[in-house]
Amino acid sequence: MKVLVGMSGGVDSSAVCMMLKEQGYEVVGLTMRMWDCSWQIPEGKDEPLFIEEARDLARSLGIEHHTLDIREEFKASVVKYFMDEYMGGHTPNPCVMCNKHFKWKKLLEMADKLGCDKVATGHYARIVEYNGRLCIAKGIDETKDQSYFLWRLGQDALSRTLFPLGDKIKKDIKEYVLLRGYKEKAVKKESMEVCFIEDDYRTFLREQMPDIDEKVGEGYFVDIQGKKLGRHKGFPFYTIGQRKGLNIALGYPAYVIRINKKTNSIRLGGVADLDASSMVLKECMYHNTQELNDPSLSVRIRYRSKPIAFSFNRVCDESLSAEDNYMQLDFSVAASAVTPGQSAVIYKDDIVIAGGIICDTAEIKYFRTHCNPPYRDYIKE
Repeated sequence: MKVLVGMSGGVDSSAVCMMLKEQGYEVVGLTMRMWDCSWQIPEGKDEPLFIEEARDLARSLGIEHHTLDIREEFKASVVKYFMDEYMGGHTPNPCVMCNKHFKWKKLLEMADKLGCDKVATGHYARIVEYNGRLCIAKGIDETKDQSYFLWRLGQDALSRTLFPLGDKIKKDIKEYVLLRGYKEKAVKKESMEVCFIEDDYRTFLREQMPDIDEKVGEGYFVDIQGKKLGRHKGFPFYTIGQRKGLNIALGYPAYVIRINKKTNSIRLGGVADLDASSMVLKECMYHNTQELNDPSLSVRIRYRSKPIAFSFNRVCDESLSAEDNYMQLDFSVAASAVTPGQSAVIYKDDIVIAGGIICDTAEIKYFRTHCNPPYRDYIKE
């Protein structure tokens, strides 16, 4: 079987190439050039170091390697989504959006072009069969589990995907690579941040939108009653639950509890004011509503958040397709800092059975009256 491996130059994708080759697969490597960060390009070079590293590994393993320059497309889709969400008063989850609507799309397109049966990546997740369909499941290494970011992958993608590291522990992967003579891979520092953010997302927004301060400008922090407390830098520069960097002294710990883009106001409150008893999700993906009535289910409202038990309430009518639908979840205990724009992923034990994007207050009011979602160009199939 011929497999196209997404190669980033790091230890995980490198290990995938080695494992699959040892298992008898015909391995082809693909490195996607999606965004250039200044620190990635050595002086005198015209491409990021990770491309050279991936190419060198492919050469040492004797496998075919390709590069795909998709920087303009990435900027027009993933980066645009990232900026649009902040400008909409939300906190984006670019990895979730990228995986379904960009990364897997490109991987599968190239797999078809190169005659590959499957694609593989270095994600710490598994693919299992549940109730007659393929589902994402947590990786065995809970400290590296990436199932949360993969909930939007559909049956077509999952049927052609391999996750060789899903049943592996990270330290064992480093040892595996080290034993094969690739010490530099095993000890290489890994980035845990958004791939196109070099410093702080606020700096990035200003770099990409030099007129953002003119468009948005300063606004007011307000309390629960709406009383003005002081000035802030503009609503895109804050997220729900934020405490640090507010630059305002109130005599008590203050948190961002609501962002209002229409008035450019940031509501502050105490930690208890972050608690929510329910949430509404949009762009939901699930197999059938009966599964969502299972009392053993739990939901994660952000990456690495603790799972929360809930009861399910349908919001829109049955005529809508699953991916265009909305649902309301009522928490069994209060959830803190439910953040619009983030993904909420529903698990049955280790298996992902559903997911959706958390709505803000204005969207909830709209969705309860109108069931059609506000489509964006970059979310189209």
